[in-house]
Amino acid sequence: MSFPTPFARYEAEVLPAWIDANNHMNMAYYVVIFDLATDEMWDDLGIGIAYKHATSNGTFAARGHIAYENEMLLGERGRVSSRIIGVDSKRLHTAHELFRLHDGKRAATFELLSLHVDLVSRRVAPWPDHILAGLTAAAAAHAALPLPDWVGRPIAIPGTKA
Repeated sequence: MSFPTPFARYEAEVLPAWIDANNHMNMAYYVVIFDLATDEMWDDLGIGIAYKHATSNGTFAARGHIAYENEMLLGERGRVSSRIIGVDSKRLHTAHELFRLHDGKRAATFELLSLHVDLVSRRVAPWPDHILAGLTAAAAAHAALPLPDWVGRPIAIPGTKA
């Protein structure tokens, strides 16, 4: 399977409704952008909306970790660069970065753990063999990229136990 390394096709523009009281994009809309970028990557991986309709299977987000680095302002455009960090029989671990197009600065990162789910039983289920093979091949292509230093980081105040 040939898969873009990294996957960097999704672009978004900060809309007026996304601006908060601090006059920049509200934190919730970063997740919206990352979610839409995930959907586009899922389609290319064969696990998007067509897969859901054909198989009654899909993915659920199990855990996400977002870090905000540079604000996005009204009308600014950004591109999401995504990669697969790992895959197993029921899970997919991805990492996304949002870059501002006007200066190339990274605005935010998002690490996501997704579960493969049978949408009829609403239970986690194994990937079909052909899907797992494609995901594994895409993960292998992305393994050639250096692992981002922010992947797997806990949230904590330095010097505290929690």
